[in-house]
Amino acid sequence: MPAGAFIPIMQATLPARLYGCPDAWARERLAVFGKAWLFLGHEAEAPASGDWITSDVAGHRLLAVRGKDGLLRAFHNVCRHRAGPLVTGASGHCEGELVCAYHGWRYALDGRLRAATGFGAAEGFDPREFGLLALRLETWRGLVFATMDADAAPLADHVAPLEALLAERGLRMAAPALRRSHDLACDWKTYAENYLEGYHIGSVHPVLADELGGAEYRVRVEGDLVLQEAVGVNDGPQAGVWGWLWPNLGINVYRDGAMIERMTPVGPGQTRLDYLFLNDGGEGALGEALTASDRITAEDAAICEAVQRNLSAGTYDRGALSPYHEIALAWFQSRIAEVHP
Repeated sequence: MPAGAFIPIMQATLPARLYGCPDAWARERLAVFGKAWLFLGHEAEAPASGDWITSDVAGHRLLAVRGKDGLLRAFHNVCRHRAGPLVTGASGHCEGELVCAYHGWRYALDGRLRAATGFGAAEGFDPREFGLLALRLETWRGLVFATMDADAAPLADHVAPLEALLAERGLRMAAPALRRSHDLACDWKTYAENYLEGYHIGSVHPVLADELGGAEYRVRVEGDLVLQEAVGVNDGPQAGVWGWLWPNLGINVYRDGAMIERMTPVGPGQTRLDYLFLNDGGEGALGEALTASDRITAEDAAICEAVQRNLSAGTYDRGALSPYHEIALAWFQSRIAEVHP
């Protein structure tokens, strides 16, 4: 390197104690996930009145239901009586109302309390004050998001750079085809950080590395988005764009479909990967996508669980981030550090 040339500054990693720590988990579930736009599913998964989808993220149990007016609305999946669940499962249908599984309180699809079943007359009880706890809901290209933060910027602002890139590349979102989940013994941050860099591809993903060949791997951060591309892969299975929306959603869009990958915090040191495959290319294309996803997920899971064991062992504390290969990771860790002053 020529004398006087600019050398990027190394950034230290987060301390190991933040990965799998109950205190860190408790802080992040409120300060990170309680403020962000969270992915629930695809609007085509709830096409008719009474259809619903759910999402449990970091202990936040969320529900989106299609109303009689055709609108999707989001609520906390909790009855206002004594916190019973309104629905169970990932998706389903109710006939005209939501009924609490605990004591049978009944709610209209717009969240109004219809009947406090068997509650009886009580001074000071006003049913109008016991409607479901509503959330902001917005959609983008068929994907459904909700947030608990009334002051959050519109979803469109957060995804605008990805929208522009997809339009530029002529890529679109296909129809939902399949859901799949995997449980991992690692912190959600461990897996998210793995997603945010291509530095490990040559060591961990030999088949993917061959598919990418000599392509230039580009990463840039714009607002709440990380955009990754393998420039030069024009027609292969990896042609497309890998987007990542803060705090935990991969949006991978290819020429014949897409894969939505949510890194769902379950508890301290425990993560569930929730995949939604979107496909218009027929069973053959979907089968190829599943095969590739299963292979890459297994490889990532093995290394992330091994890393988590070392983070939890008490030997390693802090490391270093490459200013060339781990730009997005440095950004992510800086955001997390703001939550843990």
